Amino acid sequence: MRTDARRHHDPQVRGFASDNYAGAHPEVLAAIALANGGHQVAYGEDDYTGHLQRVMHSHFGPTAEAFPVFNGTGANVVALQALTDRWGAVICAESAHINVDEGGAPERMGGLKLLTVPTPDGKLTPELIDRQAYGWDDEHRAMPQVVSITQNTELGTVYTPDEIRAICDHAHERGMKVHLDGARIANAAASLDVPMRTFTNTVGVDVLSLGGTKNGALFGEAVVVLNPDAVRAMKHLRKLSMQLASKMRFVSVQLEALLAKDLWLRNARHANAMAQRLAKGVRAIDGVEILYPVQANAVFARLPHAVSERLQKRFRFYFWDETAGDVRWMCAFDTREDDVDAFLQALKEEMAR
Repeated sequence: MRTDARRHHDPQVRGFASDNYAGAHPEVLAAIALANGGHQVAYGEDDYTGHLQRVMHSHFGPTAEAFPVFNGTGANVVALQALTDRWGAVICAESAHINVDEGGAPERMGGLKLLTVPTPDGKLTPELIDRQAYGWDDEHRAMPQVVSITQNTELGTVYTPDEIRAICDHAHERGMKVHLDGARIANAAASLDVPMRTFTNTVGVDVLSLGGTKNGALFGEAVVVLNPDAVRAMKHLRKLSMQLASKMRFVSVQLEALLAKDLWLRNARHANAMAQRLAKGVRAIDGVEILYPVQANAVFARLPHAVSERLQKRFRFYFWDETAGDVRWMCAFDTREDDVDAFLQALKEEMAR
């Protein structure tokens, strides 16, 4: 087969900006090729999407239903719409991805009001939720209907199953539902060393946004309905939100490749281990402060602004709070020990200048 495509990048170059920078895992690419060829029914009626439902049952029980979508923002917006009325609001952490990094999509595309709460570590608690959980009969206030949490959080911290159970019990007692943004759910499960069900449907989460891209997929996530009684019109909302893939088999087969066996867990454990290696090295460098517990695949640190700017010329990464000098370093399924060690050496050199 002839191709005129050429490689336009150096595949040996890796940075610490985002786990989205990583390519697709070879096993995922092989699965896409396996699903190619011949005709399959479009819009989710294909054999691969059908089999994905059985894979989801193995992780989340027989009532779980997956709705593959293109991306994480789409998953979150579709899920939250399915859980709310037009007058509904969503309580979330101030640092939540739906509040900070989705371009206003929940508000503009989903028509939702986000009720945010400052948190010290990215994690909500029943007490923090109660700062916004009021006014259900006040027509002047958007009605709190959903609590949305992220696992692991945007600050790299991980909820324990008991913490999520407490949130679910508290929300349900007040007539609210619970959504979990699981863009990095695999990293959280690897960190806790428990199955994903242990901190989702088992403890009361109603709907899950299941991430694939950050865990080795080429593209694709899924809304996983864990409590069928909590949602309505999911398939219509997915289409309305422009998240219905015509050739859905190529999304579904990627999630199957990750989840049918243990690829999802292998990838997450490796990324987490690289973050621990990075954190251990950082702690030995004077003048660099780690800001939050390193519980998944992210390291948040504070160091002199000028050092970060010089270091960014050697490795890609982002400022988290440029004014304070806070940065975020992310590890991925393909981060190598040599990558971490080279970064630490560069950090030492720049700190010494």
